[in-house]
Order: sequence, then C-alpha cells, then structure tokens
Amino acid sequence: LLLLCHAEEAAVIVSGLRSTDVFVGESATFTCELSHPGVKNVQWWLDGTPLHNNLVTEISEQDGRIHTLTLNDVACHDSGTVTFRAGPLISSAKLLVKGISKKH
Repeated sequence: LLLLCHAEEAAVIVSGLRSTDVFVGESATFTCELSHPGVKNVQWWLDGTPLHNNLVTEISEQDGRIHTLTLNDVACHDSGTVTFRAGPLISSAKLLVKGISKKH
C-alpha cells in the first residue's frame, strides 16, 4: 500500500545539475537525481542539441533515479548550457571549457 501511494506521486528533482568549469581535453560530468524511478522521456541537451550515447558522450542511469552525463575530451566549442529533461522535469547548468594558458 505504501509503495502504491508513493508511485502515484510525481517524481521531483532531488539534486539538480551543477555548473562545471573544465579545461580543454578534460571530462565534464553532470548528475541529476530524481525522487523515484520510472520517469519516461529522459533526454540530455547541450545548447538545444539532443545528446546521444557515444564515445565522447556517456549517458548512464543508476536505479532509474540517478542520471549522469559525461562529456569526454571537451573542446572550447562545447561550452554552453547542459539541460536534463525527464518528462516535465527540467534541470540546467552551464559548462565552461577553459583553454590551457600558454603563458609561462
């Protein structure tokens, strides 16, 4: 009975994305935690472009609640707004890719 009541509640974002600064060539990881699993239509975006699981973009989920996006080997042009969407829920954060300083 307890489980049934819980399942009827709409999921909420427990912990949203955090803005991240990384250097060129590094990895940037974004994590969003939902209150419970089973939310449909989960999608990640970078500046309005949908992201898909591939060699440079790793998308994973744990227990259906913890959703993680890792962008590997980032370049300056990857700077922008990362958005996580799960049904009606949205969380966004900024990705800032910094160039390596050539000054000594």
